[in-house]
Amino acid sequence: MKRLVLAVLLLLTAAAQAAEPRRYGLEPEKVAPDTYVFVGKTENFSPANGGNIVNTGFIVTKAGVVVIDTGPSLLYGREMRQAIAKVTPLPVVRVINTHLHPDHIFGNQAFADVGIEALPATIRGEEAHGKAFADNMYRMVGAWMQGTELHPPSRQLPRAVQTVGGHRLEMIAVQGHTDADLMVLDHATGVLFASDMAFLDRAPTTPHAEPAAWVAALDEMAKLPFTVLIPGHGRPDKERRAIRQTRDWLAWLDATLRRVAEDGLEMTEAMAQPIPERFAGMALAREEFVRSVSHLYPRLEQASLRRTGP
Repeated sequence: MKRLVLAVLLLLTAAAQAAEPRRYGLEPEKVAPDTYVFVGKTENFSPANGGNIVNTGFIVTKAGVVVIDTGPSLLYGREMRQAIAKVTPLPVVRVINTHLHPDHIFGNQAFADVGIEALPATIRGEEAHGKAFADNMYRMVGAWMQGTELHPPSRQLPRAVQTVGGHRLEMIAVQGHTDADLMVLDHATGVLFASDMAFLDRAPTTPHAEPAAWVAALDEMAKLPFTVLIPGHGRPDKERRAIRQTRDWLAWLDATLRRVAEDGLEMTEAMAQPIPERFAGMALAREEFVRSVSHLYPRLEQASLRRTGP
């Protein structure tokens, strides 16, 4: 009888938890005057975190609010709007997608009345890959995605430098993490929204990466006149650690994979390569290294075989 009662209680508890409304509990962190960031976890996607592994943000200008990336789900986007409304009564007037990856774009629905802007290649990428991204997100984070549908940007970003409500915003188009990455530099505050061009204390992701182009873009990024860098993943950074760390990882990754490809190692052998001790404090280092081998190694193997073939 005791076991039966315990089983019933466990079922009732599980049912009650399932019935509770999901909440990300987003809290904006002020990083500069008029400038706020929602800092995500440095984790993999999971049903426990609902995909909240990304940094999104917003700038409050005299003309209204500029939103930079919308998060992994419709629920996340809705919570963003609620949190923004607690900071300012001004309306959201601009919404920007920095690139096509799903943790940055699936809150777009919550801003459909404003319209979403992105680089042309990002728009094409979301339209081409968005359905597959959505399927993967539903698989990885489950019910957090309820009601979420693809809502690609409908507007191409206008000229590179724009003044919005007293904030001079420079839209910087680069590539390396994907074929179309956008950074936003606010010259009024010195804040650089670097998106996934920079990671801090979390290993970079590479499903659409070109490491050499990425390293070159990081070298140019280091020359920009910013005081606070907002990476796509990791804490806001005033010491430029994110640039140095991301560059170091990518340079090591590229050199390692090229070396083992030249040595003729199989992919499983490449995945077993040691990771330098200096990356020991980096979240998901082994997981992302293994993924990067699967993303990047086949091309390097083929190039090596062409050079050594008859």
